[in-house]
Order: sequence, then structure tokens, then C-alpha cells
Amino acid sequence: MSDLSRQIQRRRTFAIISHPDAGKTTLTEKLLLFGGAIQLAGQVKAKKDKRGARSDWMATERTRGISVAASVMTFEYDGAVLNLLDTPGHEDFSDHTYRTLTAVDSAIMVIDAAKGIEARTRKLFEICRLRDIPIITFINKMDRESREPLELLDEIEKVLALDTAPMVWPIGKGRKFRGTYDLVRPRIRRVDQDPEGLPVSGPNDPVLEILLEDEKVNDWREEIALVQDACGRFDLKAFREGTLTPVFFGSALKNFGVRDILDALVAHAPPPLDRKAATRIVAAAEPAMTGVIFKIQANMDANHRDRIAFMRICSGRLARGMKVKHVRTAKTMALQTPQFFFAQDRSLAQEAYAGDIVGIPNRGSLRIGDVLTEGEEIGFLGIPSFAPEILRRIRLEDAIRAKKLKEALCEMAQEGVVQLFQPLDGMQPIVGVIGNLQLDVLADRLGEEYGLPITYDPAPCDAARWITSEDPGALEQFVATHRSSVATDLDGDHVFLAASAFNLSWTQDKNPQIAFADIKAIDRS
Repeated sequence: MSDLSRQIQRRRTFAIISHPDAGKTTLTEKLLLFGGAIQLAGQVKAKKDKRGARSDWMATERTRGISVAASVMTFEYDGAVLNLLDTPGHEDFSDHTYRTLTAVDSAIMVIDAAKGIEARTRKLFEICRLRDIPIITFINKMDRESREPLELLDEIEKVLALDTAPMVWPIGKGRKFRGTYDLVRPRIRRVDQDPEGLPVSGPNDPVLEILLEDEKVNDWREEIALVQDACGRFDLKAFREGTLTPVFFGSALKNFGVRDILDALVAHAPPPLDRKAATRIVAAAEPAMTGVIFKIQANMDANHRDRIAFMRICSGRLARGMKVKHVRTAKTMALQTPQFFFAQDRSLAQEAYAGDIVGIPNRGSLRIGDVLTEGEEIGFLGIPSFAPEILRRIRLEDAIRAKKLKEALCEMAQEGVVQLFQPLDGMQPIVGVIGNLQLDVLADRLGEEYGLPITYDPAPCDAARWITSEDPGALEQFVATHRSSVATDLDGDHVFLAASAFNLSWTQDKNPQIAFADIKAIDRS
């Protein structure tokens, strides 16, 4: 095996998905803690004298106690290089989450043991299913009052149509949760500080009688016998095809079961996968470097007004200083300061391999969906834009600063914080978002990062759809006829701004030659 192939095989690039409050950010912190990446894990809503969550670094995130931006952390564990992408859990940021999931090869699904499958979990799972992303399930909060483990497994199989393979089994639950029993290699893990756990002879080992009350031991042993007899066995092929999930139980807050997840990632999660491009399949182990931009983040360092493009390396090896082709513009650029990330912190990347996530400082030349190669003309598929559900106009308190607001909105739109539509009739621009929380984040960031206090006014439209036609003349005529209801987006593509759902439906019926789309594929080739 070549050194390139060996390095690529070490990579595991994964995301964590969950319903809000299922414990995603806490699990993220503990994975970093037990991976040796940090010395002290912070609680999300920490007191001022305690450490905050490392993955939640924005002022908005720290204030609200939620993740609103995808955060990247790279660390090593047991000989593997783990690239963890912490995704926004709130449904108002589903477009950010979708783009992030295009950059991973596997995912951890966190489920609250008391609540089971929740609405947001189901939606995120469906996104993963569209890409056949292998999923490791962690049933969290077993130290609190919870549902029966067998009931939770049954719900996963019925609601998500996903086969389950329990890898460990909880010993007790709620206040009497004592740890987990390894169904694959008989051992008990009581605290994650003990990497190997306590080897046991099996479910009948006397140590269980110490951990559980007398009347509970026999019930637990009968449950274990049922699980071993009736539940599914782990199958690596089925897992990597996305049809089976290994299931772990624990409590991220109390450090139960976290190390099991790390071990499973190293042992079972796939290394960087081949990726589909417009013209061919790009193999991860190809020697030529290719990469796709899936996220833009401005002002990570408020002192330097910086702008970072996050790139997933799809194939080959990136070396600091190498010259690459920016496919969309056909220009050559030098990667002088590629960076690895640990949330807000960063370090210079001398080299990186397929599967790694690197940051590329730039002054606005890179956009979401852009592709960098060593010369090949290629475009990767799968990074869409979604039609916004809320449209607003912005009112600036100080009209003299209108030019600065325009520049700031353009930067926010390039980041993907909002979508920006410029009406053809010259009226004020309109911003579009998926949910109300995105409006709050936009206002917070414009105030904190640009010194632009704003408020919102209603927009004269209720829906936005991208319009195209196989007949260029028909599209041109439609735009001319509906000029007051048509805008252009950041890419210059035409968007129809409908006054109401009825107006949209009526216009569609009257113009069958025009396609109205609520999803736009990003093509940067």
C-alpha cells in the first residue's frame, strides 16, 4: 500500500445529527475530551467562570446555548485522523446542515433515551438516507428516566426502516444506571476513563450482582439472553450501505459510552469514499488533488475580518504552497496558508489528504460549490440551494451606511447565512431564510461584526422560486412581462417573487413553458 493510500485509510470524516437538546453538543465535547483533543469539556450553558462548548464559538451560539453554524474539529484517536463536523441542530438551519452532510462519509445519530425518535432526527436521517450515509446510533441520557431499551430499538426499526444491531447493553437506567455491557467482547464499562473496561466471563459474572440489586439481576440477564437471541448482529457491509445501524447506550454528560463511539468510528466507519462528479466518479486514492467548497465563514477572528472557505478534499494530497485551478473562474491560485480547524482555533496545514477538511483564507473569490483541482475541469454534484420560507426587507437605522450594509449582506449571502435577491425594478434587496432564528442571527452578526443595527420590514412577496426554461426566448419574455416580480440571486439567476401561494400557483398554470423550482443545484464547473 502506498503512503497516499495509507494516509487516506486513516481518515474518518463524520457529522453528529440529532433533535435539539438530545445531547449533541455535549457528546461532541466528550468525543474531543476522550480523543485527547481537549483537557476540559465545557457544558453548553456554562456559568461565566466555566468553560463554554468548544464547538459553539460564535457569540450567538454562546448566548443562546445552541449550535447555529457548522463547526469543524480535527483530532487523532487510536491511530486514526478524525474530522468531526458539528452541525446546527435547529431546524431553522436545515440548509446549513444539508450542505455539511455532503462533506461527510458517516454520521452519529444521537437519540434522547426518554423521547426516542423526534421530528428533527427523522428529517436529518432522511437526508442521510438520500446519500446512503452509514449511521452509528447513540442512545443518550440513560442516567435519566428513560424508555425501555428494547422499545427504543423497535422504534428505530419501524420509524426509520433501519435495521439495528445493539453493540452494548445498559446496566440499569435512570438513577441506577451503572454502565454498559459489551455484547461483542464481554466486558463492563462503568466509566470512560477506563479505556479497556472490566473483562467479565459473561452475563452471569458475579460482578453484575454487585452492580444491580438482587431482584434486578435476573431480569437483566433474561433481557440479555433475549437480545442475544432475537436482535440483529452487526454486519459491516450492511452498515456501510446505510441499511443497518450499530446501537450504543450511554450518558455523554456522565462519560458513559463515549469511548465506545470512538472505537466504533475507527473500527467500522468507512474511510473517505469515492465521490460522484458531473462527468465521472472521483476515487479518493487518485494521486491528483480535488476538493469542493461546502461552507464559507467570515469573521471567525473578529480582529482580522477574515474569510475562510471550508474545503472537503475529495482525492489525493494537498500540500501547502501548491498551485491549483479554480474551476469556475479557470484561474490559478496558490494555497499558501491552508488551515486545520479546532472550532475557532486553527493551525497551518503543511499537508492534508482525501477526507480532510481544510480552511482556505480568501477575499471573496471562493463560493459554496466551487471546485479546486490540479488542472482537471470537473464539478461535483450534490450541494443545493433551497427556496427560503421567510422573506424580509431590511431597515437600516443609519441610511448613510447603506453601502456598507450592501457589502455586508453580500458577504452573509456568500456564506449561506441568508439568500439575497435583488429586484429587477431597482427596489430594495430582499433577504430570504429558512426560519426565524436565521433572521435573529443575521441581525446579531450585522450588529456585532459590522456595527450595523437593523430591523426588518415585511417584503412585498411570500414565496421565491428559481425560474428556467428550455426556450431562452420564453424566459426572456416572462422576465420582461413580470419585471416587478422578478429578481436575481447572488449567482445572477432569475427568481420569481410571488405575492402569495395563490399567485405562485396561478402564474405557474398560466406559464407552462417556465419551470418554477424550490431547489437549485449549485453548478460551479
